[in-house]
Amino acid sequence: MTVIESPTPLPIDLDARYMLAREIAQQAGERALQMFRNRAALEVEHKGLQDFVSIADREVEGIVRTAVSEAFPADAFLGEESAAGASATLSSERVVWVVDPIDGTSCFLNGLYAWCVSIGILVDGEPLIGVVFDPNSGDLFHAARGRGAFVGETPLSASPACDVREGLVGVGFSHRLKPEAFMPFLVRLLGDGGMFIRNGSGALMLAYVAAGRLIGYYEPHINSWDCLAGIVLVREAGGTVNDFLANGGLLRGNPIIAAGRALYPALTALIDGRAD
Repeated sequence: MTVIESPTPLPIDLDARYMLAREIAQQAGERALQMFRNRAALEVEHKGLQDFVSIADREVEGIVRTAVSEAFPADAFLGEESAAGASATLSSERVVWVVDPIDGTSCFLNGLYAWCVSIGILVDGEPLIGVVFDPNSGDLFHAARGRGAFVGETPLSASPACDVREGLVGVGFSHRLKPEAFMPFLVRLLGDGGMFIRNGSGALMLAYVAAGRLIGYYEPHINSWDCLAGIVLVREAGGTVNDFLANGGLLRGNPIIAAGRALYPALTALIDGRAD
């Protein structure tokens, strides 16, 4: 019997994808900023409780998708506005671009500045590239596995804090869950002398964890397009993140816990309701 061995997979050009992700994020962000300044004219739909989508989300996602398909036609794409039709086989693709065209749509539509473009790239099931662009500040957060995390050209480092009293913890919540799934954590955090902030953009707050601006971030359920880029940023900045992709997290979402390495055990203890 003749045994035919499977061919060795072709290498993936990470450099080209890393460069393109940064370029696309800025291009898409600049277009989003134009529409933000003229947001009163945008058509808006309600997807659910406190869950909105505008023509801006769809147009910006289209900019990213088109650029990716032209440069890397074999790569798969998972965008927030097209996720409803995503196949379960997507997780088996070698390269998947995971994109939120405007993370923080509610802020965007209400004239607040806490929104961004988020682009994460999975290679063979591992998040290897993350780019978060904040058009309002001009901050381009970016990272690739083994190369560190940066804002522009400035290297990032997660906070060395080891106690929640040493800084602000970012939090997120959506009405996909009941408030009871989240409120006990806030009670414990405040009871331990900590303080929280929520700005409406999980991707941006994870970038802040990577930059040491926040000491940690927790959200009991978040979608992959809101956090894949941030996961790479935090890890490359020396922080710790839970295994978000476990149990189908790419398509179903999961909790996200991110913090500097020293704080992570204490933060997870607060979330779980355990004594530190």
